[in-house]
Amino acid sequence: MPAVRLLPPDRFFDRAQWSAITRVSAWRGPWLVAHAWIVSIAAVGLAAWAQNPVGWLLAIILVGGRQLGLAILMHEAAHGLLHPKRKVNNFLGQWLTGAATGSDLFAYRTYHLQHHKFTQQPEDPDLSLSKPFPTTRASLWRKVVRDLTGQTFLKQRTAQFRFALVGLRAMLRGEGGAKGLGGTRAGTPFNRQSDDGMTAPTIDAAGAMAVTRAVGRFLLVQAVLLAASLILYGWTPWLLWTLSLATTFQLYLRIRNIAEHACTTTGSDDPFTHARTTHAGWIARATVAPYWVNYHAEHHLFMGVPCDRLPAVHAMLGEAGRHEAMTIAPHYRAVLRQITAKG
Repeated sequence: MPAVRLLPPDRFFDRAQWSAITRVSAWRGPWLVAHAWIVSIAAVGLAAWAQNPVGWLLAIILVGGRQLGLAILMHEAAHGLLHPKRKVNNFLGQWLTGAATGSDLFAYRTYHLQHHKFTQQPEDPDLSLSKPFPTTRASLWRKVVRDLTGQTFLKQRTAQFRFALVGLRAMLRGEGGAKGLGGTRAGTPFNRQSDDGMTAPTIDAAGAMAVTRAVGRFLLVQAVLLAASLILYGWTPWLLWTLSLATTFQLYLRIRNIAEHACTTTGSDDPFTHARTTHAGWIARATVAPYWVNYHAEHHLFMGVPCDRLPAVHAMLGEAGRHEAMTIAPHYRAVLRQITAKG
């Protein structure tokens, strides 16, 4: 199908407004990355110091949200919005955000821009995330249980490590070059969520090697975190970080993906109908909607806007009388009720 029709920004913003809204800050992106890490480190550190199961549980709830925040900030880097300098932007996206969750910035960028080009159309690589909905409450609860018991994490990581071994063998044989990025689909399942955890398999040696490098970065970050944990306070902080990654992060990632596109218009040429904005209170912002990711309709309308400016874009669209044309949910509970309409 044809690519999604772009919305000319001059219909809503004058030149000065648009320049200010889309200007990429040299400090805002790095601060958001630092914020995600500071909150995570403080949460696991305080929980380890308290030595209380309630504190451990609170840490897992909070840290999963910041891990999702790191994935969202990698998404910002995929759009070149974390820093005006490309090398700094890519370093932040590859090493300080993507590596923490085992994702590859460059593979993600390629498939994600395809998602923007063909949003909610057959060519959209993310269509499988919204296609199963609406579903039943029982089906959703089964997914929640799999996420919170670590089954989703284990399935995805097993698949990822299996492909990493394929890539490692290809590297040892000298295939594809040391920096081959031909397999642009490689690693993408680990930035999203699906029933089987592996809906975009590696299709060539270069793709498998991209997974190998992503796993290498992931393991290096885990090793650094483990070493810091052992030096400063023993095993507890690292175990809380890892448990968060295996449980709450998986659930928050699923809910975020559902809220963005499930039960929106599929195949429409109206860009206002392709994504959902969900109002988020402080609990949602701490868990499923960090760093303004809930303004997803605005992001699809104007994908060159940094995440911290999306609330301003939302307000401007409201002043222009366009909220009625958009899919806007009052909160995440309303979204979950809508996508479980089958009972």
